[in-house]
Amino acid sequence: MRTEPSPGSLPAREHLPAGNAGTPVLDVVIPVYNEEKDLQPCVRRLHEHLARTFPYAFRITIADNASTDATPLVAARLEAEIPEVRSFRLDQKGRGRALRTVWSASDAPVLAYMDVDLSTDLNALLPLVAPLISGHSDLAIGSRLARSSRVVRGAKREFISRTYNLILRGSLQARFSDAQCGFKAIRREVAQVLLPLVEDTGWFFDTEMLVLAERAGLRIHEVPVDWVDDPDSTVHIVKTATDDLLGVWRVGRALATGSLPLDRLARPFGDDPRDRELTGVPTGLARQLVGFCVVGALSTLFYLLLYSGFRTFTGSQFANALALLVSAVANTAANRRLTFGVRGRERAMQHQAQGLVVFGIGLALTSGSLAALNAATTDPAHSTELAVLIAANLAATVLRFLLFRAWVFPERDDHTPSTVVVSHTPGTPVHATTPQSPYANRTWGDATVQLQPVRPNDHDLRNAR
Repeated sequence: MRTEPSPGSLPAREHLPAGNAGTPVLDVVIPVYNEEKDLQPCVRRLHEHLARTFPYAFRITIADNASTDATPLVAARLEAEIPEVRSFRLDQKGRGRALRTVWSASDAPVLAYMDVDLSTDLNALLPLVAPLISGHSDLAIGSRLARSSRVVRGAKREFISRTYNLILRGSLQARFSDAQCGFKAIRREVAQVLLPLVEDTGWFFDTEMLVLAERAGLRIHEVPVDWVDDPDSTVHIVKTATDDLLGVWRVGRALATGSLPLDRLARPFGDDPRDRELTGVPTGLARQLVGFCVVGALSTLFYLLLYSGFRTFTGSQFANALALLVSAVANTAANRRLTFGVRGRERAMQHQAQGLVVFGIGLALTSGSLAALNAATTDPAHSTELAVLIAANLAATVLRFLLFRAWVFPERDDHTPSTVVVSHTPGTPVHATTPQSPYANRTWGDATVQLQPVRPNDHDLRNAR
């Protein structure tokens, strides 16, 4: 995964200030590849809609992904004829690469993109960016799967879309409903910190960005859209689906191992109401119990499968120890992130070492149970062994949760700040005063600071704006 240095944590969300008439508040990017036919009607229709309905200054940026037809010429002509249009040419293909490059170089405080076919009704554009302008949300996405959305498309694409989102919910615990609708927006200060963590440069870029943002606790606003399928779409469904599944595996593995520094995306302490000390509000014990039970059930299933596999070529005691060891490492990592909300690599090895101590207790209980079973009968049935192991694991589970909560992942009360002062006057520090906070007294610029591309080599410097 990408681990480049980040500009720092995020400032508190605020309503964007009213700026000069010539300063664009919104930059809509249209990534294109060989779209000489559709580009001009798309840009003119989008420009007409924004000029008529959008109450702020705006810009439309054409991001040409190394087209080989007349697309660059059409883009240059549109840029010359319409003041609010800019063109940007890249030497390599990739929708994600185009969005990263243009978004990271833009000076607009709100960044959006949409597909050139304009399958999404433009009436959803203002509702998409409004919560970002107001400071309510960090990202916004159009959803074709919302209850009130009106979608016209074939059964094949409908099935693929819903299946893909079910995969995301089951494997990455994603809560957003539509990962790949080509209609999204993001606040620029969020993009500045989030984009260096996104590795994909193609179609999986959207999903990876949303998963990381959601895991970091950022707010994602969903807008129901009216959407009509483009029958002439050039998207290669099989290749895109394969790349997406590989991306799901890569991101899931990175999240499970804690290799992503999602703490870079933290808001200042005090920006989230969950940071406050409130009386009469129950603690997270119930949520932790639910998470622990879910992880425990999956770990037990994983353990039993491993035991059954190892038992085919070794004795019961060795198979039990090996299966319990492998499942214990996975169980500790899953509980660390999902049950107790510990992120990042800090103290990860210490937690695994403590988890192995807990594993030793479980090993003693299960090994003792097997020894007692073997003492009672010389040739126990495999189903009997499994039943005894399940009972022993249930006994160990209660003790494991208590040890995890009280010893391995205890609630730390050293994060309570003495003061929480949020200031957003340009050039003045934003104080998020917490003990050991690496971002205290950080100075943030105003909303129109010119950003540099995250990957300078991703675009042709001769065409830079």
